[in-house]
Amino acid sequence: MISLVASAVSINDRCTACGACLPTCPSRALLPGPLRPIVVADRCTECLECIEICPRDAIEESPR
Repeated sequence: MISLVASAVSINDRCTACGACLPTCPSRALLPGPLRPIVVADRCTECLECIEICPRDAIEESPR
């Protein structure tokens, strides 16, 4: 079963759903969602490329 709870990153309210982060994820852990992308925790490898590409600083590292 795929978990939809963020493990390494979370997406906050600054997200405008521009989609810039979606193609940057090498493990396809980011999927389009109804309001903003969702993070599939089981796929996230913690590369943090999505944080670097986000133009709104809407993706943050989640504490473990």
